Amino acid sequence: MKITGITTKIVRRSSEQWYAPHPVPAGYTPYFDFPLTIIHTDEGIEGYTMDYGPLGQGVASAYAVHDVYFNDLVGRDPLNHEAIWQQLRSKQRHLYNFREAIWGNLDVALWDIKGKMANMPIAVLLGKYRDKVPVYSTCPPQTITTEEELRRQVALKIGQGFQGIKLQLSGGSKADIPKLRLARETAGEGFPLMLDSSAVLSFEDALKIGYTLDELSYEWFEEPFPDAHILQLKKLSQAIRTPVLAAETVGLFELPHYMIEGAVDLIRGDVHHKSGITGAMKAIAMCEMMGFGFEIHTASAPLLDIANLHVGCATRASRFLESHHPLFRFGLKGDLLEIREDGCLHCPVGPGLGVEIDWDWIDDHTVKELKDRND
Repeated sequence: MKITGITTKIVRRSSEQWYAPHPVPAGYTPYFDFPLTIIHTDEGIEGYTMDYGPLGQGVASAYAVHDVYFNDLVGRDPLNHEAIWQQLRSKQRHLYNFREAIWGNLDVALWDIKGKMANMPIAVLLGKYRDKVPVYSTCPPQTITTEEELRRQVALKIGQGFQGIKLQLSGGSKADIPKLRLARETAGEGFPLMLDSSAVLSFEDALKIGYTLDELSYEWFEEPFPDAHILQLKKLSQAIRTPVLAAETVGLFELPHYMIEGAVDLIRGDVHHKSGITGAMKAIAMCEMMGFGFEIHTASAPLLDIANLHVGCATRASRFLESHHPLFRFGLKGDLLEIREDGCLHCPVGPGLGVEIDWDWIDDHTVKELKDRND
């Protein structure tokens, strides 16, 4: 089998869906453009993947796939995903203006092809550990601008059956601590709550918030500072009882330093940030060998989140999967990314990613298409 071409459809969604019922802020991109990439083969089997695009970068990343990586893929056997992954890793050394996430997305499509060729779900090829993974819901910041909205969102998510709730608050200790207390009061003792501060806090503010999280028994404190601030992460991890979850934006080959330095308690990652399915499984192996949990971050693109689900079903290192805004669940037939009555996502049973794409919906929302072929 040989790769013969790449097609990418730019699927557009309005930013109004993200901010509703509030208006889109001035200066924010009016569209979320999601590149849906198809890798073609000479045997007619196709592999699908996507990229993340909420900040106006979708079209640019699509061109990067075609301009930078087409010649690395065409003519290659997609079943040899490790050889291709290592070649793209080596190329990354001189791609100073690109992150490895772009070619990591292509790795997802190679696994999709491999699963279809073997007539097996990706999770089975990875060595499936379980059939389902518990899911928590993240409350995007625009949904909890007031305490009443916070109370309503927490009650709503519990009523929908989610097994945990993550708050995204970045207002600092004075603004956020009352909301943290209100969420605990609303959810009750014992219900899993998490906090993501989106890397905006000072150390002093993070310490105040961390002590509050200890008192309120939150599950983790996510990204209080930028991941590059490894010393601050280490100091905070040593000062509070609540596990510090970080390294979301850290590349795969920098990740061991965070564990060796004791900078964090839990590792964050997904198939987008950690160089594809191949890279995510390498990160998980590191975590297992060193005794760290690996909490899977949403990739905010449906095909990548399906890939995350396969990875989550192939490891015991992840306690949860993350469910974010409904905006990021589109273009697939069925309800693979909707939780079931047990509060879990269940592993797809079809070959490869195990999805059926709604091509009519995709074509109706496609605003641009790129093609490179070498048949």
